[in-house]
Amino acid sequence: MFSREAVERLRRARSVAVLTGAGVSAESGVPTFRGAGGLWRSHNPLTLASVQAFARDPKLVWEFYNWRREVLAPLKPNPGHYALAAIEARAPRFTLVTQNVDNLHRAAGSANLIELHGNLWRVRCSNMDCGEAFLPREDRRVPIEPLPPVCGRCGSLLRPHIVWFGEMLDPENLRSAALAAKECDYMIVAGTSGAVQPAASMPLAAMRAGAYVVEVNPEPTELSGLLSECVQAPSGQALPRLAEAAFGGSASSPPRAGSRGG
Repeated sequence: MFSREAVERLRRARSVAVLTGAGVSAESGVPTFRGAGGLWRSHNPLTLASVQAFARDPKLVWEFYNWRREVLAPLKPNPGHYALAAIEARAPRFTLVTQNVDNLHRAAGSANLIELHGNLWRVRCSNMDCGEAFLPREDRRVPIEPLPPVCGRCGSLLRPHIVWFGEMLDPENLRSAALAAKECDYMIVAGTSGAVQPAASMPLAAMRAGAYVVEVNPEPTELSGLLSECVQAPSGQALPRLAEAAFGGSASSPPRAGSRGG
């Protein structure tokens, strides 16, 4: 599945960076909310993920995010998530940059994690003059009640800690992600189409800096012809095989008690 060079370079890598997208989460059953059949209560979910929608009808937006939480609550990491956590445990330096908001990488044991688009299980105050706006906190209630929830500090509405359409990504997260791409000597790109910026520029930046960049995706993407190696397979099948070939052992299940990231 992977070339000998891909395996050997991972084994010798001093700094590994990973970029993951919706395809990795989809293998755990996470809906993508895009394309045909992606409606929720006759609403296009993409129209609800905006500051404008929240200002217009915060209760409706929170009902949608409550439903998303209910969908995600029983889902578990898949072998691809666990394989990346196993690679992190062996790499001297490791950074995982994800476009996903489902928290499954963290649940699998990944520690050095940059969540570019936020986290569905965190909330923050919508009032930018409130200190709680800059201190998002975990809230795993399913469902969150009452709707819409309010900030205990200033009384303003709480919102999901998600980067909505039209909002800027956290500049510190962007800086850290760009640095990881520039400084790595090995990058894995999994489950992403390579079409969404600025994350899509990371693999090319890594290539320009001399890294070996491996793509794992069931179908060819816009990046496929530009990277070092492309494996057309689901990440839940391919990534455990890469990790096991490079480091031995099993990489498709949760780490044993007492191991790093367990």
